[in-house]
Amino acid sequence: MKIDAIVTGGLDGVAAAATAAEHQGFDGLMLPEVAHDPFLPVPLAAASTSSIRLATGIAVAFARSPMTVAVTASDIHRFSGGRFVLGLGTQIKPHVTRRFSMPWSEPAARMREFISAVRAIWHAWQEQVPLDFRGDFYQLTLMTPMFDHGPSPCGWPAVHVGAVGPVMTSMVGEVADGLITHGFTTAEYLREVTLPRLDAGLRRAGRVRADIEVSLPLMAAVVRDESDSQIDAMRSTIAFYGSTPAYRPVLEHHGWGSLGDELHALSKRGAWSTMGTLIDDDVLHTFAVVGDPKTVAALATERYCGLVDRVQIGIAPDAPVNEILDGLRSHV
Repeated sequence: MKIDAIVTGGLDGVAAAATAAEHQGFDGLMLPEVAHDPFLPVPLAAASTSSIRLATGIAVAFARSPMTVAVTASDIHRFSGGRFVLGLGTQIKPHVTRRFSMPWSEPAARMREFISAVRAIWHAWQEQVPLDFRGDFYQLTLMTPMFDHGPSPCGWPAVHVGAVGPVMTSMVGEVADGLITHGFTTAEYLREVTLPRLDAGLRRAGRVRADIEVSLPLMAAVVRDESDSQIDAMRSTIAFYGSTPAYRPVLEHHGWGSLGDELHALSKRGAWSTMGTLIDDDVLHTFAVVGDPKTVAALATERYCGLVDRVQIGIAPDAPVNEILDGLRSHV
């Protein structure tokens, strides 16, 4: 099981964080799209490292066009010497339509076509053939020499896709190189819902489990005692995700559907600061691994080794990184 560091925030600390992650022994770096663009930090990380994998996890596909993503991913992949993984996701409808003012329709079908369109652009450049992609959502039929990247000396990025629902998860099994599961999941839900859906998509495409990489952003709170403020912060994080209707099936799977209703109602009233109090210890410890470094490592391995190929961990500045990594690797 590979271990990646999650790096968030602005551009100022990216190079130092990437250098530290490589020195500490992480296998890769994942840069999510939260308050900042996920693509801009990757060249900074690439310039300050030499071996670790670099990935967006995720970039919001529907906030962009296939052409802009294909161009940016091509530039980063070449600059990094072939170390870039293009991680894409849909986001949810309110963010796409209200935050980005972009169209929303049939997310799984649109994402399938988005991936095909990006790969069609790369194929046109690699084989030096006319670009002629005509889909239901995207039409790409113009590529003049001035804008052609030409063949890549290091191949093209693998495309990984974030998925929660059954239709999107099956689609990933059919067309993508990797599945990025949502952090708001559980080992039981992965085993009983997500992976069977992924396998169904793989079978439809004549593929097998070894043809795709499955990764999990791990919800982890590395603490020394139960009074640590990180535990309350984790309760708030779980509550935030639990308030989103799109993630309700995970709660329902565990019999916590009414909790999702309560959290959603509070979020609609803007009561963000009180939502975490609804996350009891049972919910907390089902979604997150909590404890000292050895406990976190043992729990994470017990739950997810054999289910996923990689985990991603957000590392606080003062976290005992070496203890966490040593613990995880000793259990794998």
